[in-house]
Amino acid sequence: MKTLTIIDTFGFFFRLFYALKGLKTSTGKPSSMVSGFANFIYSLKNEYKSDFLIFALDSKGKTFRSEIDPNYKINRIPPPPELLEQIPVCIQMIEKMGFKSSSFEGYEADDIIASIVRECEDKDIFVRIITQDKDLYQLIKDDKVSIYSPISKNDYNEAACLEKYGVKPSQIRDFLALCGDSADNIPGVKGIGAKGAKTLLDEFGNLESIYENLTLVRNERSKNLLLEGKENAFLSKKLASLYDKLDVSNLLVGAEFKEEEPLLKVVDILQEYELNLVLKKLRSNPQNKDKNLGFQAKLITDENELFSLLQGLDKETIIAFDTETTGLDTKHAKIVGFSFCMNEEKAFYVPINHDYLGVPKQISFEVAKKAITLIYQAFVVGHNLKYDFEIIKNNFGLNLPQNYADTMILAWLKNPSSRVNMDDLAKRLFDYETLHFESLVKKGETFASVDLSKAALYASEDAFITLKFYLYFLQNLEKPLLDLAKDVEFPFIKVILMLENNGLKLDTELLSKLMQKFSVDIKALSEEIYELAGERFNINSPKQVSDILFVKLGLPSGKKGKNGTFSTDEKVLNELKDEHAIIAKLLAYRELAKLYSTYCEPLLNLALNDENSRIYSSFLQTGTATGRLSSKDPNLQNIPAHGQYAKDYKSCFIAKKGFSFISLDYSQIELRMLAHFSEDEKLISAFANDEDIHARTAVMIFGQSNYETRSIAKSINFGLIYGMGYKTLSKNLNIEAKLAKEYIEKYFENFTSIKSYFENVKIEARKNGFIKTLLGRKRYFDFENASAMMSAAYERESVNSILQGSASDVIKLASLEIAKLLDDEKRLILQIHDELIFEVKDELCENFAKKASDIMENIVKLKVNLKTSSSIAKNWGELK
Repeated sequence: MKTLTIIDTFGFFFRLFYALKGLKTSTGKPSSMVSGFANFIYSLKNEYKSDFLIFALDSKGKTFRSEIDPNYKINRIPPPPELLEQIPVCIQMIEKMGFKSSSFEGYEADDIIASIVRECEDKDIFVRIITQDKDLYQLIKDDKVSIYSPISKNDYNEAACLEKYGVKPSQIRDFLALCGDSADNIPGVKGIGAKGAKTLLDEFGNLESIYENLTLVRNERSKNLLLEGKENAFLSKKLASLYDKLDVSNLLVGAEFKEEEPLLKVVDILQEYELNLVLKKLRSNPQNKDKNLGFQAKLITDENELFSLLQGLDKETIIAFDTETTGLDTKHAKIVGFSFCMNEEKAFYVPINHDYLGVPKQISFEVAKKAITLIYQAFVVGHNLKYDFEIIKNNFGLNLPQNYADTMILAWLKNPSSRVNMDDLAKRLFDYETLHFESLVKKGETFASVDLSKAALYASEDAFITLKFYLYFLQNLEKPLLDLAKDVEFPFIKVILMLENNGLKLDTELLSKLMQKFSVDIKALSEEIYELAGERFNINSPKQVSDILFVKLGLPSGKKGKNGTFSTDEKVLNELKDEHAIIAKLLAYRELAKLYSTYCEPLLNLALNDENSRIYSSFLQTGTATGRLSSKDPNLQNIPAHGQYAKDYKSCFIAKKGFSFISLDYSQIELRMLAHFSEDEKLISAFANDEDIHARTAVMIFGQSNYETRSIAKSINFGLIYGMGYKTLSKNLNIEAKLAKEYIEKYFENFTSIKSYFENVKIEARKNGFIKTLLGRKRYFDFENASAMMSAAYERESVNSILQGSASDVIKLASLEIAKLLDDEKRLILQIHDELIFEVKDELCENFAKKASDIMENIVKLKVNLKTSSSIAKNWGELK
């Protein structure tokens, strides 16, 4: 069945005007209706898929309904001038775009729509009416006619009409006859409202039946109102009835929905009304590649033209660069092509390895390598350059250029909490809709299968928008942050590439044996849990675990979650440890099962697929708001460090033959940052005298240091860094809130400057909306639009962001300096927050550890000394 979409045009225009009322161009010209209409047209193909499209127009002057009742629509307030002046523009747009429209003298658009519906009754055509007018709901007929609201985006069939108005489509006229319609000045029966009308129609079906059975109306008031309003009732029904006898037999001719983009025919109007977003959307569509809607995307398949473009590049030339590949895994992805852009007018795409039937001539690998070598002599700008550099290195063997800038890093420095991917950034900075990868590449295929002309627009746009990003940040990023990018963040890309390429060796045989043991242990734990529960159940099902613990065993439960079951997460289970022996077994089972499925199996498969049994992770420079590196695919920073199985598992990661692992870990760096920023004399003194800071804190709070008091002091020292309050301390230590509060108060009585520092940070964060780290990186907090709960969270995060962020700054600086010592005999293989792990030739270990430790401890000058702890071992599990 084909679909015909009919638009109740003027009613639709009015809605557009009032939905965006006040929208104007820079010269003050009203543009709300034109803007709304243009966006509607843009969404037609996706939102209103149709085979035919017709705009139904009201005729000028009075209609036959004015003859029936001179008061019909007489109460309408004249439209404002800014609305009236836009209607002819929108009508002109309909005509220029080639859409079919229709009007009949003396009749309304509703009558045209009703006549078209009648005309299509015997045709295999479904009619969708776009309107907000309730009169037209009488036309709804399941499987043949629906009403679509452009405001609510709802599609109304018979059931939806009944839900909305309480009556069937066939009763809409009777409904309006009873309760009237103030918008059209249809009087209805005075005193009968929507609820009363629905009640009457539920009982009697229609207006005629109501009056035929008036004596049966039980409500005396309604009966009297109906008697008094009988004339108006039937007059109103006549006014609400649609005339469907107009000759519309030829309207479908020429109303076919065209494939080409209609808005391309009204670009002059879009430009006149400054509808830049719509223009950008048009530009992003590959089908519009030949239209002059912005920058020019050019396909380069001639090597002479390519080298002509790249002649004369030097280190001062800014050139945006991007690669297109067969996948995201840089170890295996093949280059398909590359794009570049040197100004905001033209961008170029160079295809190398597209592979589909009938693909035209492309640039050879040899020529591409020469071209990229020339590009690398310039100032290269990219978005996520780490990826592009790795692709070029792996495909062509070319090392990094001397001068480069990464706009993803610049965006992250501008606001580390915002999304920095290309699509989101283009939208946020320029209100620019980029062409999405998914719209070009079919599922299961790669960019190599994309037609060259479409690929050229997509890839060229990447280079074009990257150049736009860079020019924007040059103007809008503060100089200290630009300097930080240049001196620290951009050079750090090399460190990350080194880190990712080195990888970590896994003893696959040892891990396989360990997994066999784990399997036996998991089975044994399962049997113990079944025995303690008194029945067998799915241990991996939170609901079944919840039923066992809280229903069958009657253990104390917390609040129910959204799914209606009590939580059985790790926090809950730890609080129940002393309640039943099954809890310890469940925790052990979960730890081991997670280790097996999340870390053992996936990492073993990765190692087995590498000739050197090494595992390679991706490290994200812009992945956190605090500045710490994050790791993914796989996440090697999240390998379990504690628990009864962690050491055995980590022992499967081994140094290669003749090498050892070296761990260098900053000791209590965030507490040292706290001493530096707060300038607390006691804290500074404790670090200066190389005291056990937790023991010192225990003595200050409790008068003595033993295992128990030192543990509490340690919880307080580290907890306060993360904004912990006395309630959290109470839960963590399982003590009364009053006692936890006393501990924290005692802490602040001794470290007096720390409390005032915390308060000052919170005040400054609220005042400025951001905090700064040691190197001047900013993290923003939107206190202005935050709830009380969110504001409290921001205050906690503001302190931690300074301390953790500054610690991240320091280890980044140290890594850059240590990188100068590294080579094939000394390699950085992991960074886990405040710890660096190296793989170093045995005979070089002690000397390297001393040099690297010295760099880490002296990389910055603080009010306290930085301290590292070091460890050397043959496997990760033995590192301390």
